Amino acid sequence: MQQVSKPTRIVTGEVRKTRVIGTVFAVVCAAQASAQDADIFDVPDRPTLNFYGSPGLVDMPTAESLPDGTFAIGVSNFGGTTRTTLTFQATPRLSASFRYVGIQDWNANGFDTYRDRSFDLRYQVLKERRTLPAVTVGLQDFAGTGIYAGEYVVATKTFEGGGRLPGRVKATAGLGWGRLASSGAIGTPFGGTRPAFDPAGTGGSPSVDQWFRGPAAPFGGVEWQINDRWGVKAEYSSDAYDAETGNGVLVRKSRLNFGTEYQLSNRIRLGAYYLYGSEFGVNVQVQLNPNAPLTPLSVRPTGPIEPRPDRAVSPEAWSTDWSESAQAPLTLRDQLTPVLAASGLKLEALQVSANRAELRFRNTRYRATSVAVGRAARAMAQVMPASVETFRLVTMHNGLAQSAVTIRRSDLEALEFDSQAADALLAVTGIGEAAPMLGNAVYSDTLYPDYAWTIGPYLEPNYFDPDEPVRFEGGIKFELNYSPAPGWELGGRLKHRLVDTFSDSTRTSNSVLPRVRTDSILYARGSDTVLDTLYVSRQWKPGNDIYARVTAGYLERMFGGVSGEVLWKPVGSRLALGVEGNYVQQRDFSGLGFQDYSVATGHASAYYEFGRGYLGQVDVGRYLAGDLGATVTLTREFKNGWRVGGFFTLTDVSSADFGEGSFDKGINLTVPLDWFLGTPGKRTLSTTIRPIQRDGGARLDVPGRLYEQVRQGHRNAVTDNWDRVWE
Repeated sequence: MQQVSKPTRIVTGEVRKTRVIGTVFAVVCAAQASAQDADIFDVPDRPTLNFYGSPGLVDMPTAESLPDGTFAIGVSNFGGTTRTTLTFQATPRLSASFRYVGIQDWNANGFDTYRDRSFDLRYQVLKERRTLPAVTVGLQDFAGTGIYAGEYVVATKTFEGGGRLPGRVKATAGLGWGRLASSGAIGTPFGGTRPAFDPAGTGGSPSVDQWFRGPAAPFGGVEWQINDRWGVKAEYSSDAYDAETGNGVLVRKSRLNFGTEYQLSNRIRLGAYYLYGSEFGVNVQVQLNPNAPLTPLSVRPTGPIEPRPDRAVSPEAWSTDWSESAQAPLTLRDQLTPVLAASGLKLEALQVSANRAELRFRNTRYRATSVAVGRAARAMAQVMPASVETFRLVTMHNGLAQSAVTIRRSDLEALEFDSQAADALLAVTGIGEAAPMLGNAVYSDTLYPDYAWTIGPYLEPNYFDPDEPVRFEGGIKFELNYSPAPGWELGGRLKHRLVDTFSDSTRTSNSVLPRVRTDSILYARGSDTVLDTLYVSRQWKPGNDIYARVTAGYLERMFGGVSGEVLWKPVGSRLALGVEGNYVQQRDFSGLGFQDYSVATGHASAYYEFGRGYLGQVDVGRYLAGDLGATVTLTREFKNGWRVGGFFTLTDVSSADFGEGSFDKGINLTVPLDWFLGTPGKRTLSTTIRPIQRDGGARLDVPGRLYEQVRQGHRNAVTDNWDRVWE
């Protein structure tokens, strides 16, 4: 993101992904469509959101937690302040929020509208019990400029109604620090002082030395959920709104806030409020849970497995004479190919003997690898001669053999209708290494050369510019992927811009580092027609646990060059290790040719699967600006393909040299399209949300990194969805 001229608004950021708008649009569509489910409510099991987009009353927090995995969007407005908040319940007790705020008529420091972004963390120390309340500790705006910085300890108790008081009542009481102690303070329990909010501060670093320091003040309130649609709230606020009242944004006459809310659907809640004795406000709350898809996934059923004839009755059916024919493998390949294709699978290679067959296939349809394995096994049972007892099923991705699933045919026949069919089959199934190549095999004669192309519209947004919160460009793009042989790919993307809002931006970079990212506006305005990427890639498997890749060309919009990678990942291991090295040169703003800046960059990476969908990654190395450091990423992945994660990067660049934000950090979000559509597919919408991107900690964006390609076909990914193997 380009930096600031006058006045200095140090509160900026950006989102840089081509599919951000698609993701937001899909989420909104989900919310709107969910209005149809108004007859299904589980509101009593979910907290409502406050004006900060986290569980709360009106402006104050409560001690409740969202259901595990919930992704919430809150948009609120009052007194010239608009807050948009994304909240993710990362574990049953821990949640995190990212917030973007616009405060109008900020007449100090040269701002017309003051814009800010902030992060929150909440941890539920105690869950509610019969006699005890829920208790939560929270950090609000713990790493921003500090306009909303505050900490709190809060308790909430639920009381079931009855008789003349239907529904349920939730009572909340808490103690706040920082901003949440700016009105009605009762002392300084832990001592210390806190500096006043500075609108020109750079922010970005956790203010650990301020947490729970300075004055503390009580707050509280009640929420009455009258029925499954209507609720009312009243609260006593400990927020004096000093910055806003001091700048004439609003007039605060009271500490009391009131509101009424209406549950429009199972996912959408609307509210209207009267705040601080002077202002009316509105709040829109959307709660989505990855485990509750908008449209339940529907997989077309297959027929049951037809058992082989009894060997004692029909011994001729079990004859192995067929295996002596040189044409048998080709015949079986040709018979098996259309059966697999009907299930969205593509045969790559087949090796057969009298009692054993190994199938290498490509899964083009199912996100759950277990579904593909189960359907491949049934296809084999339908086609293979009766003497073939052992099926070895190897999933392939871009020429890489991922893992080998070994299933006995007799187990398929015996367990299909077992009451515990999935668990029983897994107990007798082997999942192990797949050799790089398959000897004495017949290969498909129709897969290569393989190509795919698409042409259609695109829309690329850019968020958090201080002059204009949302900028975008849109037009037509053409994408091509051509594979002349297994593991080889020629890929590219050409874009032609038809409309944009970047051309009126006057911002220029003030970075003291090589401008590897902060000239993004210049790239956006470089040319109406641009060759976004154009590369050739070769990936292969040198050994059973070793994977390799080499890519050369225009690797991303800003850099081109050569990239190489080696990954060690055993099939059954939670741990993977990789090394990547790149030598790249900065591309010209027009997209053709290069500038003078070049750099050798690369990382050593460690990946670990903690279980229950939690993934960790650490990358240590040299970044595009020549700085040295590490990136830490923690991601939660759901069985249906949702992924939500956060990352931060620390390098030897000082906070002062990095600039606003102090260091690189952000949120990754991936949403599978089949969550909305209900039909099997592997397409996703992905976005990376950065409060700001500077030049420090900037990593090369290389297409086709190995880890995610490999992991999706290894043991943990297969067994995590094994309950779907019979679909």
